[in-house]
Amino acid sequence: MTANQDTTFQREIFLKDLSVSLALIDQAEAAGKAFADEGIEQLLLVGCGAPRYMFRAINKWLGDTSNGNYVADLYPAELAKTCYTPDARTAVIFGSHSGKTSDTVNGAESIRQSDARTMAITQHAESPLGKNVKQVVAYGSTEQGYFSSVILTLTLVSAFLQRVSPNWNLHLQLKSSMHNLPDALADAKEKSLREGIRHAELLLKANSVFVIGEGAMYTTAYIFAACFLMEMQRINAHPIKALDFFHGPFELLDSSAPIILLLGEGDTRPHAEHVRKFCDKYLGGCLTYDAASFVMPGIEPKIRAIAAPFIVDAALTNVVEQLAILRDFPLDTRRYMGKVDY
Repeated sequence: MTANQDTTFQREIFLKDLSVSLALIDQAEAAGKAFADEGIEQLLLVGCGAPRYMFRAINKWLGDTSNGNYVADLYPAELAKTCYTPDARTAVIFGSHSGKTSDTVNGAESIRQSDARTMAITQHAESPLGKNVKQVVAYGSTEQGYFSSVILTLTLVSAFLQRVSPNWNLHLQLKSSMHNLPDALADAKEKSLREGIRHAELLLKANSVFVIGEGAMYTTAYIFAACFLMEMQRINAHPIKALDFFHGPFELLDSSAPIILLLGEGDTRPHAEHVRKFCDKYLGGCLTYDAASFVMPGIEPKIRAIAAPFIVDAALTNVVEQLAILRDFPLDTRRYMGKVDY
């Protein structure tokens, strides 16, 4: 451990940043129920980057736990640059923390005149995205916009399903779990702080980093590789699905390449376990973040599988925060994003 590393976690600040989203849970629930009561038959979750993969994690989990095509997800460009136009039976939920993501704003603009109901889950109603939708759930300025969006999106989707899906019986458990998610996230971050410092030191001189997950946990693999390491630290990183690992990617690996393996809960866990056995046998092991090792207080047993990617994400933020310190490379440094037209 070096002298300039931060070994503290400001739990009170972290929880305060999520307090507004907790106060909006009832609003998100009411919005989901209202969509169903107004004849909406499908929710379309639209975003790019971290929101896109968060939406995909939710949709993957829903596919494992309920029947029907009540929820779908798209990139914004698939709305803006194709012939697909949602109709009055569809509510389109856009996600963007800044509310300025050009692809997402363009997607909202492209269907502004359609019959679809449109909503944004974002920081501010007066953002460019907020001005191009019919309804906004705004959680305000916060450093924890991603987790705020998780809480509100899951609550809204679950409330909608409670109305429209005969097979959905998890709403009360999910809503209760969302109220407890901030503390569970804080616990995960606190528990993993020293491990994050150690792992940051191991990644410091790596030429490439491979991050592996499966199912909903692939969301966290993608976000850690693409958003944390590539975007925030300009480190060459590769998110890999565990089911793809033995079909090309593993030929790149030897014992010198850092491998971060994320194990979730639920039906996809055996695929990640398969990768761990290979790494242990041939590569001297890997850096493992196992959702099952986190207590997740207040998260209902049937909700753990969808909470798991975000609990592990909270633990992994320690790694990138420590890398930023070790490399003297602030997390908000950008070369192109928000700097040039593209």
